Order: sequence, then structure tokens, then C-alpha cells
Amino acid sequence: MPKVLIVTGDAAEDLEVLYPYQRLLEEGYEVDIAAPSVKKLQFVVHDFAPGFDTYTEKPGHCWQADVAFADVDPQEYAALVVPGGRAPEHVRMDADLPRIVRHFFRADKPVAQICHGVLALAAAGVLEGRRTAAYPACAPEVTLAGGTFVDAEAVVDGNLVSARAWPDHPAWMRAFVALLREKAPVKA
Repeated sequence: MPKVLIVTGDAAEDLEVLYPYQRLLEEGYEVDIAAPSVKKLQFVVHDFAPGFDTYTEKPGHCWQADVAFADVDPQEYAALVVPGGRAPEHVRMDADLPRIVRHFFRADKPVAQICHGVLALAAAGVLEGRRTAAYPACAPEVTLAGGTFVDAEAVVDGNLVSARAWPDHPAWMRAFVALLREKAPVKA
């Protein structure tokens, strides 16, 4: 059974971790959640409230990380998922995360990125010449990393499938699962 790696940390967007996690299990993939350390992670829920100029944040679910970034052998995985939320701001500073991310791009394995997850890709230096969606506030980071920001619900550029935020889940996962079925099918 092919394995998919989700890289995240505390303050990840609850829906952007758990929706792909469950959707990929449903497809028959084995899924591991990696974080800076093996511990119970605290996710958050971002939403919009009247009168606020930006999103609000509330506590979300807690979830156990399966493996620390330092212990990840990316060769064991067929694909990578990079959720958003605030987690990418701090996990991108972990010395092992760029190593993991770069492996999937060098090996042309499927990568799904959503929302602020693009910050981890920018820090790994893999956006040069790429088209990607992201949370619109991350557009400057995409441009500074040499990429092109696209304001769309599911952008496919080679092995990269990206989206703006959790409202884009259906289109994002539909495109990612189609790529996975092509490049790393689950054997019946």
C-alpha cells in the first residue's frame, strides 16, 4: 500500500490536515503525519467574523504526530501533503523539512499544498518557475520565491496540486487524488 506523508505542526488549520488525511485513507493509502517532534499536536480553526479585517482563530482538534521530521525517510512515501494554518510559519524553520520537501520535487512525486503551506515550499526553494495557488495573503511570498500566484481553487503544475484554503477542498483533493491514482495507484 503506498504511503502519503502530511507535514505539519501545532496551529495547523484543522480542516486542512484532517480532510486530506481521511480522504487519502478512504482511497486506500497509508498516511503518516510528521511534525518537528512526535507529540500530540494542537490544530486551530480559522474563520471570518463580522467586523474583522482578517480571519479569527479558535482551538481545533488535537492529533498525534506519527513521526518527527528528523526521522522521515521521504523515499518511503509516494506523495506529500502540506497543510496551511500557522504551522508552516514555524515548521519551515526546522532543518529537516526542506530536505523532505525537496525530495518530492526532485523525484517528481505528487505534492498537495494548500493555504499557508506555500510558506514551507518557498523556504525549501521549490517554487521557482511554478504556478501555485495559496492563501491570497501569501502571494508576495510566492512571487519572492520565483513562483506565480494563481487565485484559483485547484491549480495543477506538474507534480504540484495547490489550493487557496479549506473551501477549495473538493476541487483540490479531486485533482490530487487523480494525480495519485496515476503516479502511485493503490493495488487492489
